[in-house]
Amino acid sequence: MTGAPAKRLGVGVIGAHAWAEKAHLPGYHAYDRADLVAICDTVPERAQAMADMFGIRKVYTDAADLIADPEVQMVDVCTPTDTHLPLSLAAIAAGKHVISEKPLAHSTEDAFHAAHAAEQMGVRTKLGFTFRYSPAIRQIKRWIDDGTLGEIFHVHGLEQNSQFLDPLYPLRQVPAGRAFDQMIPSSIVGYGSHLLDLVRWCAGEYKSVIGSLHNYVPERLVRGYEGMQRIKVDDGTVALAEFASGAQGILQTSYIAIGNYPGVELRVYGSKGAAVARLVEENGIAETLHFATPDAVEFRKIELPESAYPPGTTLHTPWPELYYRNLIRHWVDEILDDAPGECTFYDGAKSQEVVNAIVTSHEERRWVDLPPVEVSAP
Repeated sequence: MTGAPAKRLGVGVIGAHAWAEKAHLPGYHAYDRADLVAICDTVPERAQAMADMFGIRKVYTDAADLIADPEVQMVDVCTPTDTHLPLSLAAIAAGKHVISEKPLAHSTEDAFHAAHAAEQMGVRTKLGFTFRYSPAIRQIKRWIDDGTLGEIFHVHGLEQNSQFLDPLYPLRQVPAGRAFDQMIPSSIVGYGSHLLDLVRWCAGEYKSVIGSLHNYVPERLVRGYEGMQRIKVDDGTVALAEFASGAQGILQTSYIAIGNYPGVELRVYGSKGAAVARLVEENGIAETLHFATPDAVEFRKIELPESAYPPGTTLHTPWPELYYRNLIRHWVDEILDDAPGECTFYDGAKSQEVVNAIVTSHEERRWVDLPPVEVSAP
């Protein structure tokens, strides 16, 4: 006698570019609870190539057709920034669960609107904050939650990505209609949103921030424009943060700080211990984790058990696949098992809120207070 077939989640992916190939699609393909039903791209050959590579049954060129497919229960929006919000809202309106790459929207109001729309429709959401799913980061979160680190005093979040140090490396996804002679928030949006979310996850809600944006490479190639462009984008942001808990934070994002990808470092200092996670791929190792205590102040390396990693991965697995396999595993289980949600559109909206506050702080040269959180997150 055979048991009931295992539950599987019907997945439709919109966007067949490099990040879908490196991270999203391998994550679904590797997890037996995910069923890759469909993929959509405006370039049919690109979509077909991904379908052939990952065994996807259906190929679409119109996102509306994929969203309407009754076999698709969850929609993955892996497309350029300006399309994240409308595609996510369309999926929500169709009653589909949805995961979107970040940022969800350019404005905090739009991001909160999407979070509330999903709540009203009774569907689940997730933002692609990849680094929450680093095994090292998740271990630090466990140490915070179980009291191992004690009261949290300081959280430092750093992110370096040096590819845009080269002015011939094309800058991508510049918001339409922006004046090139005025500061365009960029590293704080593209990379800072990840970092701000990680730090909030560890330290709790932001209370106040003050920040500085700076342009270091005044002329560069910009995707969609001919020749070198004089454009004032935010190549680097530094910020200080005060949290509702009383903890303090230091934040830095950069397009031009030399070092390997993904270049994330999280340092958490508490009354009982301190931990440092470096998500920097070096010598074939995706990340490292160190821990110290008041009576043993020299940081020692922590080796995590095999169970900390998605099946079939190790520290030698390229980081996009390692982290996204973990993200996909948690996301699919949340839906199928009706488990508590994590890293939702609400969290994305809160991250966007802090990004905007740091930009305002830079423009007005002052501390900016964040709205108090009066109700629990949806």
